[in-house]
Amino acid sequence: MKKKVVVIMGGISSEREVSLNSGRSVLESINRDKYDVYELIIDEAMDVVNKMPQDVDFALIVLHGKFGEDGTIQSMLESMNIPYSGCNPLTSGICMDKNMSKKVLVSSNIPTAPWTIVKSVDSIDYDAIEEIGYPVFIKPNSGGSSVATFKVDKKEDVEEAVRKGLEVDDIVMIEGYLPGDEYTSFILNGEIYPTIRITSPNEFFDYESKYDTGAKAATEEIVYLEESLQNQVNSISAQCWDSFNCKAFIRVDLILSNGIFYVLELNTLPGMTKTSLIPKSANAKGLPYSELIDKIIEYSL
Repeated sequence: MKKKVVVIMGGISSEREVSLNSGRSVLESINRDKYDVYELIIDEAMDVVNKMPQDVDFALIVLHGKFGEDGTIQSMLESMNIPYSGCNPLTSGICMDKNMSKKVLVSSNIPTAPWTIVKSVDSIDYDAIEEIGYPVFIKPNSGGSSVATFKVDKKEDVEEAVRKGLEVDDIVMIEGYLPGDEYTSFILNGEIYPTIRITSPNEFFDYESKYDTGAKAATEEIVYLEESLQNQVNSISAQCWDSFNCKAFIRVDLILSNGIFYVLELNTLPGMTKTSLIPKSANAKGLPYSELIDKIIEYSL
């Protein structure tokens, strides 16, 4: 008998469009011989209750950002007794909160860049920023897709970047800049998949690099690192999986700076368009897109 699967997409965050694109890709490729598939587009929070079909066996969450990755919808689905894809509410919430996730990283002895947080323009601690050292990245604490993210080279530009960050979040993170290449590690049910290196023509992997298809687009390639570096990625990925109590799948974003991998963040609901990073990594290991969807459902259950 086919499982009744609802694909939840859209949402109320700044990453709504990315989510809709991910959702369309899933709807195109999910195995209809195995699943009765329903689409649920979230326009407001209560849609998850009001639009939910009867007798759903599984919710495939393809939301990004607030209300998707922060544990809120996971909690609502649990209260409705509907199994769902990915991590539990607590893991989701911690991973979405960059300040909290960095605290877990530090307590687990996993390298991450130095940081401080601010909750208002008046509370900016310039001494703490000097201690970190310029340049710094200033970004929303719980945002994604590099929305309202700025590289700041001098003290005079800090306030404006913080102001813009506070327009989209209550807390702004100020993080030390680590020069180097960005990498991403996809983990499926505890198994580490091929590493991807991301190179951007822009100064960093910003929103434009992620979603522009023109000259400003980032390039992403599967890389075969020398053994010692790959061992470092594998070890950090496994530590993250265990430390954050992850389930089904996760993407760990890293930067290689002066021979050391530092964790930038963990994504509990990473992009799922056919050209997104985790389908690319899965494909490199011989797992096609529609089977990747199968595996996410299987391991989530």
